Amino acid sequence: MTSFFIIKPRILMNNFLQLKEIILNHNSFIISSHVNPDADAIGSELAFYYLLKKLNKNVRIINHSKTPYNLEFLDSENIIERYDEETHSNIFNEAEVFLLLDLNQAYRIVKMENGLRNFKGIKICIDHHQDPENIFDLIVGNTDYAATGEIIYDFIKQTNIVELDKNISLQLYAAIMTDTGSFRFERTSSKIHLLIAELLEYGINPKDIYDKIYDQFMFGRIKLLGRALSSIQLDETNKIAYMIVTQKMLEETNTCEDDVDGFVGYCLSIQNVTIGILFYELKDGLKISFRSKGNIPVNLLAKDFGGGGHINASGTRLFNISIDEILDKVILKAQQYLRMELK
Repeated sequence: MTSFFIIKPRILMNNFLQLKEIILNHNSFIISSHVNPDADAIGSELAFYYLLKKLNKNVRIINHSKTPYNLEFLDSENIIERYDEETHSNIFNEAEVFLLLDLNQAYRIVKMENGLRNFKGIKICIDHHQDPENIFDLIVGNTDYAATGEIIYDFIKQTNIVELDKNISLQLYAAIMTDTGSFRFERTSSKIHLLIAELLEYGINPKDIYDKIYDQFMFGRIKLLGRALSSIQLDETNKIAYMIVTQKMLEETNTCEDDVDGFVGYCLSIQNVTIGILFYELKDGLKISFRSKGNIPVNLLAKDFGGGGHINASGTRLFNISIDEILDKVILKAQQYLRMELK
């Protein structure tokens, strides 16, 4: 199989034309995204769903994880299905095209991984992360993009495959707004602001979207945040801050993994801190989230522990290991990357 990965977004037209041709020449599609999907994942899936439905295609969105409650408003029609092995046992044989959005590693769709790897049809990845796995027939996107939603916007505009409408614009706005940190992260370009201005022309309400995503959390999450903030510690350099969230904390606040989303960012809000780390205890291991400022490559730090992601935002999952067993090793490794930056 041949993979296509273009470095600059301005020369993606050949990829877009190939993607358009595949869409127009096939009728049945599966769309999926990563475990514990965020708004870029959910918004991109639904935007592409509405795109395909405009073309009268048969399409289903199937995810490993349930949609986080603060993103359920995006899926007001209950389009997204949660994967069930018995219910969806034949879906991989029935579809012609598998679209994987906002990730590029098959293991991140968990129970659906084997279905993707053994899929006999066309496998397409639309994503903006580094180091795509070499299992796809076509990869569209690159790390210059701020969000997968931005890639989909460019695809629509450059190919004229469909017209934008309010449904698609709502999904793309949520995807791009969240993955740019409400338009404050480094890849928030003038182009981003111009495309957002166009999306707003379709009558979507930025205040309402922000409120639903960020200002309507359940009480338990706020209690959990308080405990997570109380756990924050600094290393001896005072430039690395880390927090810990345990299963006991979840039980006591009646919360779940979805509620921890965004917590690691508070580590970087501390003066002089340039690396933030969240250790989240799983029932069978742990999840570690890494964030950084400047040119500190926490994607490489995550890779040292079997993970990956963006240069300033990455993570990993480790199994059959405790936080106590790995914490010091992670901090020491983080200090190495900190020294590289200081040089």
